[in-house]
Amino acid sequence: MAVEAAPLYYEPLLLLAGAVVAAPLFKRIGLGTILGYLAAGIAIGPVARLIVDGRELLHVAELGVVFLLFIIGLELKPARLWAMRRSIFGLGLAQVLVTGTALALIGVVLAGLSYGAAFVIGFGLALSSTAFSVQTLEAQGALNRHYGQTSFSILLFQDMAIAPLLALIPLLSPGGEGAEAISGERFLLALGSIAALIVAGRYLLNPLFRIIANTGAKEVMIAAALLVVLGSATLMQIAGLSMALGAFIAGVLLAESSFRHELEADIEPFRGLLLGLFFMAIGLSLDLGIISENWLMILIAVPILMLVKALILFALCRISGSEHNDALRVAALLPQGGEFGFVLFTAAASAFIFPSSTASLLIAIVTVSMALTPLSVRLGEMLRRSEAKEEMDEDFDGAGSDVMMIGFSRFGQIVSQVLLSGGTDVTIIDHSADRVRAAGRFGFRIYFGDGRRKEVLEAAGIRRAKLVAVCTNGVAATDRIVNLIRDEYPHVRLYVRSYDRAHTLSLRNRDVEYEIRETSESALMFGCRTLQALGSSEDVARDIIEDVRRRDDERLAIQAVEGIYAGNDKMRVRPVTPEPLVKPNREARRLDRETPEEAKETLGN
Repeated sequence: MAVEAAPLYYEPLLLLAGAVVAAPLFKRIGLGTILGYLAAGIAIGPVARLIVDGRELLHVAELGVVFLLFIIGLELKPARLWAMRRSIFGLGLAQVLVTGTALALIGVVLAGLSYGAAFVIGFGLALSSTAFSVQTLEAQGALNRHYGQTSFSILLFQDMAIAPLLALIPLLSPGGEGAEAISGERFLLALGSIAALIVAGRYLLNPLFRIIANTGAKEVMIAAALLVVLGSATLMQIAGLSMALGAFIAGVLLAESSFRHELEADIEPFRGLLLGLFFMAIGLSLDLGIISENWLMILIAVPILMLVKALILFALCRISGSEHNDALRVAALLPQGGEFGFVLFTAAASAFIFPSSTASLLIAIVTVSMALTPLSVRLGEMLRRSEAKEEMDEDFDGAGSDVMMIGFSRFGQIVSQVLLSGGTDVTIIDHSADRVRAAGRFGFRIYFGDGRRKEVLEAAGIRRAKLVAVCTNGVAATDRIVNLIRDEYPHVRLYVRSYDRAHTLSLRNRDVEYEIRETSESALMFGCRTLQALGSSEDVARDIIEDVRRRDDERLAIQAVEGIYAGNDKMRVRPVTPEPLVKPNREARRLDRETPEEAKETLGN
């Protein structure tokens, strides 16, 4: 029985083994996990021929991009997305039009392509890889920075552009066969699907999750999260739109939901596994025969593609008002071809716009450009750092003390006052040159550097530090610093500023010695003063605050074991009578006025 079942697990075991070996190895040598997944896929598929059907696997692995867009949507509230509309429909539209036209003209002039083929190839190559780019931004903790938002706006418009590009393929096929696919009914179906998704997201999803959460069935909550992601993606696919776009819309609609953190925690493992599988599937589907036969063409085409896209991206970002460094980062991040190009080129070959061999060659060009993306990002970072160094040098002369503080925003400034007032010397690191200069004007000794880099921590004397206080104000940046210190300096005691309750629980899972939510104590003090203003005595108000603090700690301990929705009995949802906390069974009497018999009865009770 075991022998018959072995083939069922053969391919998953190979993929898991490849991921476990290649991803950490490539991360250790500084090339990143994405290239590791690609290399593992190439080694398992085209080289060793252990798995031969990479294209089929790619269709399943594309769900990783779907889950990725859903999680991104959870981080973007509708108001914030509306604020990005100019970048999405301005810069994003300009990038697709200008880059697509430029690449199409190059195809006509240099390769002698027909206008239809040049159009499909040019606009297909104008699309960048959402999976590669967003994964890189997440690793850098840059999704919320200006260049991260600019890059994401461009990628989001590209995801929306795939639908009209696919709809144009029947018109471009010889004789225009299949043009009837472009119809008013199809357009109305797409609009109706989006409207249905928005209505469901606003009025159905929150009540659904509330009912499921009240049952306490964790596995049903996970199933519901998967149903929402895959259901919204499938609805958009039926309407002829991108599956990733449907998942993104669902995520945005749930961004203000009280279940946002639970959904993110449920989806994250699937997102990570499927995204790694996606990159491995790209390596598996790479046709080394086509590369060997056309290596010279690929050697010429890939640099031209990446250079043209980078130059156009840089120019458009500068025109739209981005600073030089931000425009450089966007250009270095998005010069590759994208995963939606695979879909577009395959559909064009099926419509006889160009032969299938051309589609295979284009897929190889896109894949090689994806593989070179970490190198282009590194090149952009090198150029950025050389410019930033002119602005402020990383000089750690005299650094090193018992306490190292990373981050000197509002929170860190107050903490530093406590430590310095207690006679403790502190080595303070901050990556904002403006903040370092401003603090220097007040007499502070602060070192300019990025606490997410090991060499900065080494230069600042982390090996001599007894305790590291992480006072950064972003979840992604804080997590990267904590993970780095936990991996490289396990002996160091970590005190960390956390963002919210979910972040607190995740930090406790990583054995952080002490953490505190950035608003918890200030909120308790605010409540204490409010009670006093309403007539409570100072002692009573302090007792109440201590009771709230104790119940909150108990709830966190329960949630660490049972999940974010556990321990609700520790919360107050209605007013209580704080004094006395327990109602007496009988009216109080003064003992000095009792009779001896009454006093004996009282003591007996």
